[in-house]
Amino acid sequence: MAAHRTRRRTLGGLVPLACASVAAAFTLTTLGPSAAQADAAAQAGTATTAAAAAVTWSDEFNGAAGSAPDPGKWTVESGGSGNGNNELQYYTNSRDNVAHDGNGNLVITARKNTDSGLQCWYGTCQYTSARLNTARTFTQAYGHFEARIKVPRGQGMWPAFWMLGNDLGSVGWPTSGEIDIMENVGYEPGTVHGTLHGPGYSGSGGIGAAYTLPGGRAFADDFHVFAVDWTPGKITWSVDGQTYQTRTTADLGGRKWVYDHPFFLILNLAVGGNWPGSPDGNTQFPQTMTVDYVRVSTSDGGGSGGTTGAIKGIGGMCADVAGASSADGTPIQLHNCTGVDAQKWTLGGDGTVRALGKCLDVRGGSTADGAAVQLYTCNGTKAQQWVHTAARDLVNVGADKCLDAKGNSSADATPLQIWTCTGAANQKWTVG
Repeated sequence: MAAHRTRRRTLGGLVPLACASVAAAFTLTTLGPSAAQADAAAQAGTATTAAAAAVTWSDEFNGAAGSAPDPGKWTVESGGSGNGNNELQYYTNSRDNVAHDGNGNLVITARKNTDSGLQCWYGTCQYTSARLNTARTFTQAYGHFEARIKVPRGQGMWPAFWMLGNDLGSVGWPTSGEIDIMENVGYEPGTVHGTLHGPGYSGSGGIGAAYTLPGGRAFADDFHVFAVDWTPGKITWSVDGQTYQTRTTADLGGRKWVYDHPFFLILNLAVGGNWPGSPDGNTQFPQTMTVDYVRVSTSDGGGSGGTTGAIKGIGGMCADVAGASSADGTPIQLHNCTGVDAQKWTLGGDGTVRALGKCLDVRGGSTADGAAVQLYTCNGTKAQQWVHTAARDLVNVGADKCLDAKGNSSADATPLQIWTCTGAANQKWTVG
């Protein structure tokens, strides 16, 4: 594993991440036995089968030669702070550092700097490069994330394809979580690393593993597909479809699993830093990181994936975590839709409905009409198992009852509860 470097914590030039929008929409998923869901499916003429994998976001990089990355998908960062790792490059938005090549690729180019006025943390910058992210435009929890990339070569090169939690701006790193899908350092031309960073296991203590190409081949010789499959409580890494590592909550030794909320994507090419070391006399410039595509989807069969968005009910009001608190027992209510994280819910293929890193839960595991729903630490009980049916009921599996706005009200702060499914408007929920 990559256990000998610190991490890149800053997002130069980025607006606060609490403002990042969510582009993904929920996929309707029906699974598990429930009388209410079966009735609803029958009414809709729809079988209760799991949804197939669906692409939720992608960039095929088909722009004209020399054109910039799509601003509707990517934010190009700038700055020479060293990103917490004593990196040597200045990130720019220049087409000299990041542009489409006209052949279906995005090319990030690291160059020797010729601008004496460009200042880095150590003085006049020696190199320029690029880093881009989707924090403003796309986040998702769970699913399949992959990119086809040809990495650069040479001592001091550090290309990466990775993700950070969308709550970075509010809770900071590493509490927000980091999933490194692929990192390569130039002195290991045939090896890539996949790593998790979270509270108590960040920097040199990150949890991960390495994958090495057979036969002494180098990753810079050709394109390779780097991917993770992410489900509640489990993340699996692969290269060219070959799995080389799976991490679960059990690997953390009691430390906090911070991967149950949306993350955004990052592509970058760093030069130098604590882990790769500086370029040497054998390192040739320019060096390029060439990206054929980036694609995100739900997981096959809906059994483990999920997407993120608002849950809207009666009067167009949103299901909301009261006070945006992540404390166990926080009530769930109706509220005007504002797009805040307290209204961003992830329907996992495992049947959970999650926000702020915790699960939608029926208080006390009750099956009674009028039992309140709350936010609670995910524990795998049936009180936290939900099915969104084709009839737009959100059914709790443990009680076989519907999520219900109390008193048929659409007023702000109306409590949510479970109730026998009646088909009334206060039990209808649009997800996405």
